[in-house]
Amino acid sequence: MMNKMVLANLVHRPIRSLISIVAIALEVTLILLIVGLCYGIMNDNKNRTSGIGFDVIVQPPGSTFFAGISGAPVSVKIADVLRGMPHVKVASPVVWQIATGGGVELIDGIDLPSFEAVGGPFQYVKGGPFQGPTDVLVDDFIAAQKRVKVGDTMEILNQQFRICGIVENGRGARKFVPMATMQDLIGAKDKASVFYLKLDDPANTDAVVAAVTKQPGMEKYSVLSMQQYLSMMTPSHLPGFRPFIGVVIGVSLVIGFLVIFQAMYTAVMERTREIGILKSMGASKFYIVNVVLRETVLLALTGIVVGIAVSMLARVGIQHRWPLVHIDSSTDWMLRATLVAIVGATVGALYPAYKAAQKDPIDALAYE
Repeated sequence: MMNKMVLANLVHRPIRSLISIVAIALEVTLILLIVGLCYGIMNDNKNRTSGIGFDVIVQPPGSTFFAGISGAPVSVKIADVLRGMPHVKVASPVVWQIATGGGVELIDGIDLPSFEAVGGPFQYVKGGPFQGPTDVLVDDFIAAQKRVKVGDTMEILNQQFRICGIVENGRGARKFVPMATMQDLIGAKDKASVFYLKLDDPANTDAVVAAVTKQPGMEKYSVLSMQQYLSMMTPSHLPGFRPFIGVVIGVSLVIGFLVIFQAMYTAVMERTREIGILKSMGASKFYIVNVVLRETVLLALTGIVVGIAVSMLARVGIQHRWPLVHIDSSTDWMLRATLVAIVGATVGALYPAYKAAQKDPIDALAYE
């Protein structure tokens, strides 16, 4: 009987109920899309870094996961030192450079033979390797989003490059230019940003890491195994990641609270006489509170279902329109968004429920 009454109350005021459902759905969608986007970008970078195939990464002194990502601060001749160490088969110097034209992206300046020796040859979808100093390799995602093909030109760092090949994605950056060309463009002749090492056996990783850090002049270099480097690509190592997610959840919680508070408070005021009738028939305070909270939970659950459905459709649409944008879908975060929405809605309904339970039946019956 109570459930029928709850449903009838919501259907009797369809516009208000619909607004509440949309607000809860917006709250859930906001959480799932923004969190999914943040984790998607982080995990995509992690997967592409893993795809390079190195065993050990060597970065200049003071480098962190972010530091040293732009520019080339150390001599490329360090690669020769690294190649001479026991168990090191390949040492590939790479120049990392951030480009901001049309969006922030990382461009890799590579020595193609040594880079391919680290992780295996590029898998060419079309075209082939560099033929000249102003050639560029792009991955298939870039080619699809930019709608470019082999032979087209592309501006990188204010320089026109010819697309000589389209490669499968998943090998570090999405654009690769000859290392010497990158060095000239950023004014870092014979310099490099990072060195990827391929070993004769991954089991020798710890020995190589120790040997590099003991090499005279390289004591302060950042030397990490691939597993150690990838382990840094987590929310706890990304500055501002967790606070940002916390702000998103906080804003969503406030949205749910305010909308439900307004909707249920107005509903209680409008149904003062109805509440008086229920109390005159023996309904307890708990019964009245229960009615209001059940209405709230039903609105919240409907909004949650709608929000999850909208977020999944939006995810498909966004990734179809922008192939480079990765949005992770996580059951764990769906449960968290559900909890946030229910908590926000319930807290928002507590005061209206309390006001309804406190109404005097005689005054309520006389209310016009």
